[in-house]
Amino acid sequence: MVRPTLAAVLYFFVFSVGPVSAAAQNLPGPIIQILKQAGIPASSTAIYVHEIGAAQPLITINANTAMNPASAMKLVTTFAGLELLGPAYTWKTELYANGIVEGDTLHGDLVIKGYGDPRLNLENFWLLTRRLRQTGLREITGDLILDSSYFDAPGGDPGAFDGKPHRAYNVPPEALLVNHRILALRLIPQLGSKTVRVVVDPIPESLDLNNNLKLSSSKCNDWRDLFSTDIKDNGRVTITLNGNYPTDCGEKTLYLSLHDSPLYTFSLFKQLWMQQGGVLRGKVRSDSVSERTAPLETHHSPPLAEIVRDINKFSNNVTARQLYLALGVANGEGPATLSKSNTAIRQWLTSRQLYFPELVIENGSGLSRNERISAGHLGELLLTAFQSPIMPEFVSSLPIAAVDGTMKKRSNGTSVAGQAHIKTGLLDNVKSMAGYVLDKSGRRMVVVFFVNHSSSASAQLAMDALLHWVYIRPSHK
Repeated sequence: MVRPTLAAVLYFFVFSVGPVSAAAQNLPGPIIQILKQAGIPASSTAIYVHEIGAAQPLITINANTAMNPASAMKLVTTFAGLELLGPAYTWKTELYANGIVEGDTLHGDLVIKGYGDPRLNLENFWLLTRRLRQTGLREITGDLILDSSYFDAPGGDPGAFDGKPHRAYNVPPEALLVNHRILALRLIPQLGSKTVRVVVDPIPESLDLNNNLKLSSSKCNDWRDLFSTDIKDNGRVTITLNGNYPTDCGEKTLYLSLHDSPLYTFSLFKQLWMQQGGVLRGKVRSDSVSERTAPLETHHSPPLAEIVRDINKFSNNVTARQLYLALGVANGEGPATLSKSNTAIRQWLTSRQLYFPELVIENGSGLSRNERISAGHLGELLLTAFQSPIMPEFVSSLPIAAVDGTMKKRSNGTSVAGQAHIKTGLLDNVKSMAGYVLDKSGRRMVVVFFVNHSSSASAQLAMDALLHWVYIRPSHK
């Protein structure tokens, strides 16, 4: 049997879909057919469609069943964050002198104390060191002390989730997390020599690179799987790249986390400090330091409304986990723990008269085999969010179909393009989407679709078809 294309499904909708009762409980026939051909039984799906302002949902399929939502769980974390912390909330990072400053010299240690800033990226860390230099300080005779005591969260094994400890999305949360501990390997095709140039940023001197990549004419779809990345750490990290890189890919970037936080932060700080004429005599160590004096400098993150866009548009797991831990210390009293955050989420839901007994949140990002929520309750959450004062910030953080984020390549050239704000989710055996569709009659619809099945990777056509069915369904009175 030939699997139908989205174009064929749309044709069926346009010419075959008749009036739909508002009390309809059955999945539209074409979507049932797509799922059947993908080998996905109805029992492995959950769907909830509800027009905002309507008394009853339009479609409920297994809507009360607890399922793994993958990254759609970020909708719970970000909505809670915007309401509990406020869209203008910022994280701080402080610099302290653990010693005496005389002229341009600190006789002692420099302390960096983190409070969980998820956007202390390369640019902002450079800005922090620049502002410290602008205080007149030039030489630090002691050590660089890193204080991450504001988080009391288990670090765990970064490879425990999927056996890929060096992938950027597996970086665990930290109170002082600089640039997500990421090295960017830019892969740049050199057509003349049929080789691939690799540029490492931001601290190339911290590793040894063996680049054996060769250009090939293969397809670019799964370019990461066409070459191997061999990583060894014998006191110094060595990366060996072997295999082929497709010419059609153009320039791509491979993000890896290869160093522990102290070494990474020390190397980057020293590099940036020296570039600005500074001198650091000591080494690095981690410690909890009491703040006995006013900070030399304080850096504030961008506001939460901007951070939430990163989380939802691009499904940033590390940033979501940083935000989740912040929920438990909204009053500013650390340390942050997963238990405090879990309590904060449940108390907030109760205050909103939302009762989700099946809800399981492990880290708030959806990067979990254990997290659970029902499609119906996630739909209720989206209905509530649309009536919230922070609705504009929340909805605008979601990827727009055919426009940006994880939906940029979905629904291109169709009527749904630009009309749906949808958060996507993907894990092995899990595929999900949840968000809002503005239909052709100007009605705003909440749409949630979960698939938990070994063939879930084949569910995208059915999900896109549901978005189009919601968009084109006829008006009725």
